[in-house]
Amino acid sequence: MNSKEMTQRKTSAKSPQDSIVIMTELVLPSDANTLGTAFGGKIMSWIDIAAATAAGRHARQVVVTASFDAVHFLAPVKVGYVLHIRAMVNFVSRTSMEIGVRVDSENLLTGRTAHTASAYTTFVAINSKGKPIPVPPLKAVTPDEQRRYREAQHRREARIHLAAKIKAGRK
Repeated sequence: MNSKEMTQRKTSAKSPQDSIVIMTELVLPSDANTLGTAFGGKIMSWIDIAAATAAGRHARQVVVTASFDAVHFLAPVKVGYVLHIRAMVNFVSRTSMEIGVRVDSENLLTGRTAHTASAYTTFVAINSKGKPIPVPPLKAVTPDEQRRYREAQHRREARIHLAAKIKAGRK
């Protein structure tokens, strides 16, 4: 990183709140399986879009998905329900960002909501040649933001460890 990039990175710290994305999707029959519930892959696609938007909002650069981990489906989502997908940057390294995503479903007829899924994704900012580039640091201020940041650091260490094991296994 050159001195200009280092100076810009130091002075342009951003709040996790600056990256918040809330998407709303209506589950249609084309999004569902034979049980009349949303395909997990469709929900994962929406999670990826929300997370990419949050990462891009933080980095103000082109971002790509680097990993998609810890996806937990907690409740089925029926056709006709609405999904509220909330994504926010939890942690920033030099070129990568962890985005936490929470999905809640809403039955429009009853108003009942349920926590449907949660996921953690990692995105990397890239330049026009596809090479990783630095992103602004994250300024976690509130106790919740600081907790998310610490927890994300631990997950990052685990991802790095897992990647090293996978790479070693290929040799």
